[in-house]
Amino acid sequence: MSSRHPPVSAAAKRATSTMRVIIQPSYGTKDARRHWARTLDRPVPFLRPSYAEVLSPAERAGLVAAHPEGQARFWGATAQHDRKMDTLDVGDFVLLTGRKHVLGIGTVGCRLRNDEFARRLWNPDPARCLWRNVYSFRVFRAVSIPYERVWALPGFTTGDNFMGLRFLSGENSLTVVAGLGVTELLAQEPASRGEV
Repeated sequence: MSSRHPPVSAAAKRATSTMRVIIQPSYGTKDARRHWARTLDRPVPFLRPSYAEVLSPAERAGLVAAHPEGQARFWGATAQHDRKMDTLDVGDFVLLTGRKHVLGIGTVGCRLRNDEFARRLWNPDPARCLWRNVYSFRVFRAVSIPYERVWALPGFTTGDNFMGLRFLSGENSLTVVAGLGVTELLAQEPASRGEV
């Protein structure tokens, strides 16, 4: 069993002791796939007037501090997740899921709650929920990890399709980071247009 699940080193535990893993469905609907194409397949130039004009000075400063080049990839969550999203921290790992795979892995760069910025990013259908809790990725990689690899990790259940936004416990976060090699995946050089 140890060969399938490498032990978590003391250094890895220290490195991730204050960071969590968040699992977020991100590809299950036509709208989500359209949003992915707009803000994950390529970085968004958030200093362009069409975006920057709706950012507060503090939001703009936070984004520039995290992304001095003036562009970033973004994702978000709806208002029903406000309380959870208030606990999202810089450096937290996010696994974006869909089609029975982890499709993207990233680390949070900046978090903000701005309805109008979200509208400019995703141009949502007004009748649908708005992803008002916006976060950027300091690093993002497109991946293709089948759910079976996550289910095989201690603390996970076979058949779990990861419906809904989920903030993992510290122990489960460490298990995912070590078991999926998250740190190593994020350290790799980008291999395609879909990665940063």
